[in-house]
Amino acid sequence: MTRGMTQGTGSRRSRRRSWVAGLMVLSVIVAAGCGGDDDDDSGAGGDTAGSAAGGDATSGTDVATTGTAGSTGSTGEVDTTPLVIARNMDLTSLDPHRAVCDTCQFVFTSLYQTLVGLDTDNKTLIPNLAESWEINDDNTVYTFHLAPEATFSDGSPVEAKDVEFSLLRLKNLKVSLTYLVDDIQTIDTPDDKTVVVTLGVPNAEFLNNMNAAYPVIVNSDVAIENGATDADDADTTDTAEAWFIQNSAGSGPYVLESFSQGDEITMTANPSYWRDPAPIATVTVKQAETAAAQAQMLQTGEADIAMQIDPITAKTLEGVDSVTVETIPSFNFLYIGLWPGITSGTNHPLDDNVRKAIRMAIDYQGLTDTLLDGKGQQQPSPIPNGFPGSAGLKMPATDVEGAKQLLEEAGATDLTFTLGYPTINAYGVDYSQLAQIIQQDLAKIGVTIELDPQTFSVNVDQFRTSQLSANLLYWAPDYYGSAQYVSYFGLVEGSRASKNAGGGEDTPLIDPVTQEAYDAARASGSAEKREEQYGIAGQQMLDQNMVIPLLSPDLVLAYQSNIDGVTYSACCNLVVDQIHRTD
Repeated sequence: MTRGMTQGTGSRRSRRRSWVAGLMVLSVIVAAGCGGDDDDDSGAGGDTAGSAAGGDATSGTDVATTGTAGSTGSTGEVDTTPLVIARNMDLTSLDPHRAVCDTCQFVFTSLYQTLVGLDTDNKTLIPNLAESWEINDDNTVYTFHLAPEATFSDGSPVEAKDVEFSLLRLKNLKVSLTYLVDDIQTIDTPDDKTVVVTLGVPNAEFLNNMNAAYPVIVNSDVAIENGATDADDADTTDTAEAWFIQNSAGSGPYVLESFSQGDEITMTANPSYWRDPAPIATVTVKQAETAAAQAQMLQTGEADIAMQIDPITAKTLEGVDSVTVETIPSFNFLYIGLWPGITSGTNHPLDDNVRKAIRMAIDYQGLTDTLLDGKGQQQPSPIPNGFPGSAGLKMPATDVEGAKQLLEEAGATDLTFTLGYPTINAYGVDYSQLAQIIQQDLAKIGVTIELDPQTFSVNVDQFRTSQLSANLLYWAPDYYGSAQYVSYFGLVEGSRASKNAGGGEDTPLIDPVTQEAYDAARASGSAEKREEQYGIAGQQMLDQNMVIPLLSPDLVLAYQSNIDGVTYSACCNLVVDQIHRTD
């Protein structure tokens, strides 16, 4: 992505956001994850820099707050009985700067730490490795002050050089999560506990990026000894991934004990952890492919927590006294992508009227009722409900006759296209069943869909190389903030949507209205201004009908009744070191 580069200078008046060194509990109650379409061009931002004392989480105003020491809610005694988490693990690597997946989020934030944490409102940023920070007026210079007591698992101090190395390594590996740090122009370290990050463009949401589960801070000395590098050519010269698969080098509450891909991962309490120790000494994540298998593990006591129980499977746990089941709204959503610039797999371009007709033909409530037993929400645009810019967007109504009329006007009454989708279960939804329902809905307006089920990796490759005109995929936030959705799903410079909409990497389709709103939101220090601009971008994405959210599944939290502290986080998925037994 090409943008004008501006150098932050010391002459700009600094707007200080001061935070006292104590750390708030990182227990958050909203869905999280990562984009289901793991793409090397994903872009994002976040949108908070508020106060745990009730300040506006997106205000950009000067608010100070005193945090409290990390509290586990335990009795202080370490529980030596292993905590077992059942889930279908999408974990193929443990290199924290290379891998991206739902499992990665809570594993990485158990082994490592980020500069910034997240409060229980799931919006407000709080101290983590950085005990305080300042941001200059035009949002181009971020200065972080590291907690003096922070140490890595080998007992060595967390220093500015480790932050510099970690952020530059993520940037120079040029992987999908590089978008979190891509705006970084320079990093200065005036002393061991101060890091000054200068961005090439204004980004009012960079602080949120630092709360995502991927720009974690690694022990640079250990990483370098084992093949890691932060050099410009790290994408071709860094050889540390194999080492990271069997070792960790972080400052988090746990250290890596063992990892067997497709089977299980085990973490043990970090003996040098600089905060209160984790209440459970050993955590094991076990592979369980289906919701039914996870429910069975709960019923037999083989698992303490099941992470992917859908609302229908949850009914089988009703009346099981030993198991607690909660259902909460989420930020996750499933979507269909329709790309006018891609002509393969369709007998008619998916132009404006065709896309609008497809959207009008889908029975959204029927999807939620059939697939989720009604436990889900409708979502108008790719910006999730509750995120800045989502308020006031209207969900289009199902209108079969109106859809037929639009197809007739488009000369596409015999429309046939191929729909690619991954053969997975995402957030309790079986994608094969979802694809078949979409196929049936569109048959009502005379559209024929040819289904193309593929493994996740093949489907994602089809999506990110602009091979198919229509795809089914899913998305969940990397953190709280709306820029990640505009920069991925909006028709802006460098977005995946712009490339697919235009037919390929070299022919992106840019919408100047969305681009202007996106740039203005990132440059603004006003929460109200950002909300307004993201609203404009959200309406544009809604009207363009290229990324059509189908449903936002509620989350099911299922766990043994003697387990407490099971919550979901918009950055970390599951906050493992807050979990403890009550007996």
